[in-house]
Amino acid sequence: MLKLLAFDYGATSGRGMIANFDGEKLHFGDDYRFANRPVFIGKGFYWDFPALLQDMKIGIQKLSADGLPGCIGVDTWGVDYGLLDKSGDLLGLPYNYRDARTDNSMEDVFKIVSSKELYMATGIQLMQFNTIFQLHAHLRERPWMLEQAEKLLFMPDLLNYYLTGLEATEFSIASTSQMLNPNTKTWNNELLGRLNIPTRLLGNIVEPGTMLGSLSKTVMKELNVGEIPVALVAGHDTGSAVVAVPATSENYAYLSCGTWSLLGIESRVPIVTEKSYNMNFTNEGGIEGTYRVIKNIMGLWIQTECLRTFEIEGFAPTYEELEDIITSATPFRCFIDPDDQRFLAPGNMPKKVADYCAETGQYVPQTRDEILRCVKESLALKYRYALEGLEMLKGERIDVLHMVGGGIRSVSTCMFTASAIGRPVIAGPAEGTAIGNFLAQLIAKGEAKDLAQAREILRRTVDTDEFMPHGIEQWNMAYEKFLKVTGLKN
Repeated sequence: MLKLLAFDYGATSGRGMIANFDGEKLHFGDDYRFANRPVFIGKGFYWDFPALLQDMKIGIQKLSADGLPGCIGVDTWGVDYGLLDKSGDLLGLPYNYRDARTDNSMEDVFKIVSSKELYMATGIQLMQFNTIFQLHAHLRERPWMLEQAEKLLFMPDLLNYYLTGLEATEFSIASTSQMLNPNTKTWNNELLGRLNIPTRLLGNIVEPGTMLGSLSKTVMKELNVGEIPVALVAGHDTGSAVVAVPATSENYAYLSCGTWSLLGIESRVPIVTEKSYNMNFTNEGGIEGTYRVIKNIMGLWIQTECLRTFEIEGFAPTYEELEDIITSATPFRCFIDPDDQRFLAPGNMPKKVADYCAETGQYVPQTRDEILRCVKESLALKYRYALEGLEMLKGERIDVLHMVGGGIRSVSTCMFTASAIGRPVIAGPAEGTAIGNFLAQLIAKGEAKDLAQAREILRRTVDTDEFMPHGIEQWNMAYEKFLKVTGLKN
């Protein structure tokens, strides 16, 4: 068997996972899980990169104990980056995308390049934490760092660099930056020049599903392991998750459901139009030159933050208790727009939910179960809103929604989503990002000739669950109320 090792870094945790490939399907083995704890230092909010790298090295050691992997692949969240100096050393800790320094960056950038011009030049959804806005803030607050920097590497590329000593800029992760030309798949140098962003920091774009190299001699000596090849997978975790969609036809949408929710379609060409601009859809890179036409939605972050506040208050339900609390609460009492700016930052999320409802003239949730039900229903209705937007862009109805990622372990999430969108939901696999990482490694190693063959392996490997809509009339009425209180229009 070919032993594969995938490292998947999320916004709150990471894991290394083993899969063995027997030529027909994947067999999943041991894993090594660890926390991802961003840190406040002074005025900044940063990733604890030394800890993230050290956990990767520990994972390699632990998961190599019964034999070296034949390949390693790394994926992470998008947009964030590290800066290397001329010696190849890291210039400070990488900023976390939730750092407050970008609070005014969009407005400042739009004084130079209008929001519409920026979107039409990049095809990327306008969000304040996109790399282009982060770099604008970096130029404003710490210009000396960019002057001293020799190279910018996005987070999976940075981790790969410290494993192999090799620099590479993978396409899917670079596409999240809002700095690429979506048609040429190259850096938009003219745009970046107008914003004084130094293009000398940016490397050549490399397609996912290719080999990068092997562990450096320094790392092999440090870990006391032999040579292990490293592949460039879809470095953006959503790009990897989409590889693991077990679709059998083209008329589907996918939802990668976790801390963030990303709902979209696969397309051979970017969709950058007046309509996609007005609906703020993004065109991110995928495997085999595809584009993920996606709507970014806040996701389970709001629920997680609510639970964090409740835990401080002494309320910490089990997973099963949480599902019971949500499904037994009175439905459709109030709604939020999960993408309202107030929900981006951490801190007393239940109060933010209640404040939103009060400000929009709705019933104000009083109890924990009412707050959690409000959040979960609002998320499902926002999925419907995004799905209808995709149908407008495609010009045809989407028949089925594939859900992947850790969020599908919540039956209520899958049930609410199917009922809100009024069509079937196929849920699985839960470990979609890691499995997509494995599949890209198989392509890079030549074990699968292309994405279609990789998905054949996927369908032989995983089981899925189907959820059908219920109470469609009630959900339709709830959707009309949701659109009214949030002010959203398709």
